[in-house]
Amino acid sequence: MPSTPAVPVAAPPVQVVRAGVRGTYVAFIGSGFAFASWASRIPQVRDRLQLSPAELGLVLLCIAAGSLLALPLSGSVVHRFGSRRTVAGMAVLLAIGLATVALGYLAGLVPVVVGLFLLGFANGAWDVAMNVQGALVERHLGRSIMSRFHAGFSLGTVAGALVGAAMVALQVPVTAHLLVVTVLTGLAVPWGARAFVDDAAGISEHQEQAGRRSALAAWREPRTLLIGVFVLAFAFAEGTGNDWISIAMIDGYGTPAAVGTLAFAVFLSAMTLGRWFGPGLLDRHGRVPVIRVLSVLGIAGTLLFVFAPATPLAFAGAVLWGIGVSLGFPVGMSAGADEPQYAAGRVSVIASIGYCAILAGPPTVGFLGDHISVLRAITAVAVLLGLAALITAVVTPPAPRDPERPRNASRAVG
Repeated sequence: MPSTPAVPVAAPPVQVVRAGVRGTYVAFIGSGFAFASWASRIPQVRDRLQLSPAELGLVLLCIAAGSLLALPLSGSVVHRFGSRRTVAGMAVLLAIGLATVALGYLAGLVPVVVGLFLLGFANGAWDVAMNVQGALVERHLGRSIMSRFHAGFSLGTVAGALVGAAMVALQVPVTAHLLVVTVLTGLAVPWGARAFVDDAAGISEHQEQAGRRSALAAWREPRTLLIGVFVLAFAFAEGTGNDWISIAMIDGYGTPAAVGTLAFAVFLSAMTLGRWFGPGLLDRHGRVPVIRVLSVLGIAGTLLFVFAPATPLAFAGAVLWGIGVSLGFPVGMSAGADEPQYAAGRVSVIASIGYCAILAGPPTVGFLGDHISVLRAITAVAVLLGLAALITAVVTPPAPRDPERPRNASRAVG
C-alpha cells in the first residue's frame, strides 16, 4: 500500500537533511565502488595464486568471516559512536584491507586472507551504519528513498566493474588499480560522512533509551529473524552474482576475461535500474506483491543464465537476474528500520543473518563448482529466491504498538 513516513518531532532543518542525503549517497556509492573494484579482479588474483574453485570459495570466505564478526556488534557500535563516525572509521579500515590485498597477493595467499578479512569486517559495520543513516534521512524527508540509496551502491558497483573491465582490457596491474581505489575510498567516504544527520535527531529521550535496550533484544523478535532469512536469500542471490558471474562466463561459456567482467557489469547495471525505479513501484503497489513478482523474475533470469544455449542469451539472463534481486535487500533493511528507535539493533540482526549468505555462498558455489561446474552451481540461487517469494509477507510494515511511536513511522517503504 502507498505510504508516507511520519514527519518527526523537532526535525533538523531541511538543508541539514539534504546534506545528509548527499552524504549517504557518497557512503553507498563508495562502498559499491570499492567492493566491485575488488570483485572485478578476482579472476586475475585466482590465476596468480593458482586457486581451484573450491579454494577460491574458501578465500572469499574470509570476507564473510570479517563481516560476520562485525555485524552482531554493529548495532551497539552505531548507538555508541553514531553512524557518521562508524562509516568514516570503517571506510579507512576497508582501504587498509584493500591495500593489503593489492600489495600482498604478489607475495602469496596469507596477505590476501588478512586483507580480505579486514575488508569484510569494515564492510559489515559500514553497511549497518549507512543503512541506519539512510532510514533516518528517509524518515526526515517524508518520502521513500532507501531503494535509491541502494541504487547508489549499485551505481558504485557498476562504475567499479566497468573500470575493472577497462583495467583488465588495458592490462593494468591489479596492484596499481586497487591502490588507486584505496586512496579514493579512504578520502572520499569520510568526507561525505561529515554531512550525516545526527542519529538522535527527531527521536525522544524515551525512544532513544528504548532503542539502546533493544539492541540485543532484537535477536528474540520473530519478525526481525524472519526478515533476516528473507534478506539472506537475496544476499545469496546478489552475492553469487558478484563473486561468480565473471568466472561462470569465462569457464562455462569460454568467453575472454574482459567479456566475463562485462557480464558482471551488465548484471550490476540491471540491479541499479531496478533499485532506482523501484520506489515508485513500492509506493504504488506495496512491498509484498512487488517483491514476489521480482523473485519470480530473478528465478527465471538465473535459470536462463545457467542453461542458455548461447552467450547472448546468458547476458539476457544476467539482466533478468539483476532486476529480480534488485529490491530484496533494501526492502529488508527498510522493514528492519520501520520503527526508527529500534533501527540500529534490528538492522544489525537482519544484516548479521543476511550476511550468513556471504559466509555460505562462496564455499557452497565453489564446492558445487568442483563437481558440476560453477555455472551449474548457480542454480542454488533459484532455490533461495523461491524461499524468499514464499516468506515475502514478513516485510509488511507492523502496526503501531505504543503512543510514543509516530503513527506512520512503521509504514515507510524503502
